Amino acid sequence: MSKIVVALGGNALGQSPKEQLDLLQGTAKSLVSLINKGYEIVISHGNGPQVGSINLGLNYAAENKQGPPFPFPECGAMSQAYIGYQMQESLLNELHALGIDKEVVTLVTQVEVSKDDPAFHKPTKPIGLFYTKEQADKTMEEKGYTFVEDSGRGYRRVVPSPQPINIVELDSIETLITHGTLVIAAGGGGIPVVKENNNYKGVDAVIDKDKTSALLAAHLQSDQLIILTAVDYVYINYGKENQESLGEVTVDEIKKYIADDQFAKGSMLPKVEAALQFLEKNTEGSVLITSLADLGDALDGKIGTLIKN
Repeated sequence: MSKIVVALGGNALGQSPKEQLDLLQGTAKSLVSLINKGYEIVISHGNGPQVGSINLGLNYAAENKQGPPFPFPECGAMSQAYIGYQMQESLLNELHALGIDKEVVTLVTQVEVSKDDPAFHKPTKPIGLFYTKEQADKTMEEKGYTFVEDSGRGYRRVVPSPQPINIVELDSIETLITHGTLVIAAGGGGIPVVKENNNYKGVDAVIDKDKTSALLAAHLQSDQLIILTAVDYVYINYGKENQESLGEVTVDEIKKYIADDQFAKGSMLPKVEAALQFLEKNTEGSVLITSLADLGDALDGKIGTLIKN
């Protein structure tokens, strides 16, 4: 039985609870179809828009004396539960509709990072909603946040994005898989924690979910990592007249495109870097990058970017 880790992009899950649930109901059909075909899957997901909205809303309430401020690790945990709940519900309903008896569990997952990671001094991970330049400038002045332009779509707040080095609940994930449970884990890249005197402590950051998914897929010795995002292919010369989609490509070709600055730092670059990290540890595996809507066709080789050694 082939084992696949599927990583869903946070930006591909909509901008509101209702929109997200509607999208997940469609996504559940594609994911359950993998199970029906005999694949063993583990699901992870992003949380950039969601954790940003949670943090913004709770801190707005705190500023207006309606409640306490919430740090990022707690907001990350909330986003894991919120997205995981809707995903569980959608998957269970689809499984039951097809007569498949399978449990689904969302595991609140901590991921260890290094307290000395240079990312803490250079925020790069986009979170939250998109703003105009005027809105971003005003918020930067009022709150001291850092904003960057994100792939021509507007301006977004950025926070530190340290490298994942260890999935704390890995043994629990493997135990659940062994018992036939469909596991949703490492949501949002995991809750970032550092180890001090053999104790874990949450830190203000958002780990890139694709890099954590690559680490998870490598540890689970998965045959394939699937990264689902908002576009159907990885592109070079993206948004230009000579834009070109990539079908099946090698690791060496991807490395060349990275060297040529072909991939945006806040969006596609982390995805292809995650692909390389997985394939470095699992040389016989492959990585498929495509859109949420096109997963079925991508599995049939009709669309999407497939990266191999």
